[in-house]
Amino acid sequence: MIFGKTKMELKVGIFVFCGLVLAVIFILSIGGFKTWSSGYNVKFSFGFINGVKLGAPVRFAGVDVGQVKNIEMSVPAKEGQAKIHVNCWVKKDVRIPLDSIIWVNTLGLLGEKYIEIMPGKDYSKVLDNNQEMAGVDPLPMNKITDLANNIAKDINDILEKVKNKEGSLGKLIYDDTIYKELEALAVDIRQHPWKLFIKTK
Repeated sequence: MIFGKTKMELKVGIFVFCGLVLAVIFILSIGGFKTWSSGYNVKFSFGFINGVKLGAPVRFAGVDVGQVKNIEMSVPAKEGQAKIHVNCWVKKDVRIPLDSIIWVNTLGLLGEKYIEIMPGKDYSKVLDNNQEMAGVDPLPMNKITDLANNIAKDINDILEKVKNKEGSLGKLIYDDTIYKELEALAVDIRQHPWKLFIKTK
């Protein structure tokens, strides 16, 4: 009787263990864990990464090939700009030419930030394991806002000049002198079409 109970407990234990193993494998697969996948580590340095987080995708020519594993910051002792070092894992079959362009991209307008790699053309020199490469800093939102404000200001200045009948556009819209001259020219051409074929000296 005791032996039968022990055998039943053993079966239940094996069943629970197998269930836990399958659950762990499922969870790691959903999370994109790369334990069983082979690859290598690369580093990209930026002055500004615009909110890139751990686990963010790394894309090579638009294809997901890895993810961000660690983010470190180095601050100079006296002068100079702080550097952000983004450590990434990429698949082993991905070869990144040293003339590639790396920048921070966004999924949609306000979506997730990720590392984008636009591959270069010289595959004779590629990024090695743990080698670091400089990326292109994204444009901060405050600079985008300032640029938009400057453009809006320039447009308003142009419209104000047009409204005040200033400049060529303002005169063309509000001054009927040019219109009358064009109208007279059109009438003259209709009456004397042969003038179109005369070359002026």
